[in-house]
Amino acid sequence: MLHTVPDPSFQCRQRLAESLRREQMDWALIGAGPGFSYFTGRRPIITERLLVLLVSAEGEACLLAPLLQAPLYQEIEGVEVFTWADGEDAIARLAEILNRNQPQRIAVNDEFYSGFLLPLQAQSTARFLRGQDVIDAARCQKQPEEIVGLQHAAKAIDRVWQRFCDSCGALAGQTEFALRDRIRHLMQQEGFSEISWIDVGAGANGASSLHHGSEKVIASDEPVVFDFAGCLDGYYGDICRVAITGNIPADYQALYDIVLHAQEAAFQQIRPGVSAESIDLTARRIIAQAGYGDYFTHRTGHGIGVAAHETPWIVKGNVQPLGLNMVFSIEPGIYLPQRWGVRIEDIVIVTAEGAQRLTQSPRLIVVIDAAAEAVSYAN
Repeated sequence: MLHTVPDPSFQCRQRLAESLRREQMDWALIGAGPGFSYFTGRRPIITERLLVLLVSAEGEACLLAPLLQAPLYQEIEGVEVFTWADGEDAIARLAEILNRNQPQRIAVNDEFYSGFLLPLQAQSTARFLRGQDVIDAARCQKQPEEIVGLQHAAKAIDRVWQRFCDSCGALAGQTEFALRDRIRHLMQQEGFSEISWIDVGAGANGASSLHHGSEKVIASDEPVVFDFAGCLDGYYGDICRVAITGNIPADYQALYDIVLHAQEAAFQQIRPGVSAESIDLTARRIIAQAGYGDYFTHRTGHGIGVAAHETPWIVKGNVQPLGLNMVFSIEPGIYLPQRWGVRIEDIVIVTAEGAQRLTQSPRLIVVIDAAAEAVSYAN
């Protein structure tokens, strides 16, 4: 599906050119994916055909597109469009465009397929380098219009959760798939043009951090983990919360409180200049001290923007300093096999004072015992 992204793309490419100059790179090759979207303002159609954006250290830009897709990428300010037709050698065409500029060092992002890169290397004397960090540096700290878009998406994802809790009725007796369908419908009503995932895990299924749902019928007193994300007007929203029908088991509440404490401590740690890994270590230390370190099985967070997952990665080993207006998730969890799981996720932004939550839904377990509202999925 083609989404329209708010177009700060010319300024974005100028920031990329600054990064290239700083790292002494001549050009950047950006394959079809979120990076292409960010630097062109157009969502690419990703197929087996070669589609690539080229940006120089001087800020010049062009793209090479399949002829049948070319109308989708016309009239992008400052971007010249070249085409290739089925039956032509697209790699040779790209090599011709590159070689006329005689580049020495070319940054390649992770979304440029190896099936394109390897034959391209054979047709160029340039040195091709992994350039994800250089390219991401231009999009990691959000611009004002991006922050507005992410705030809009976060408010919409909050509304989906509130409307779901108000309308879904008692969870007990319903299947995970039925609850997932209701969330999908509400997301579509709120205007999400892409639904990235809707994970619904009840009881032991919640111990799988990526359980998408099943025909399992939910029981009373059984906690259910909900994690869902999607794209609204070009920017992504993401949230994870827990709900239950009946009574909250005391040992589950104790587990939940550990994760809530870990998330809050990680949130309080956020400020400009601290490393991304320090946020992860803060959450991980609390969970480990409570005896559940082996059951926190993923990183603490991921960046979000024109992709549901992007830099910065809030993970051990990432010493990248946090900067103003970086936006990412904080989502520690504990997953006890054959028992249940807990995860609490918010989207946050780095500010001069520390951090601010973009998602504002209450972080307590929601107890839902009311009757369900009827819903039609025809729209």
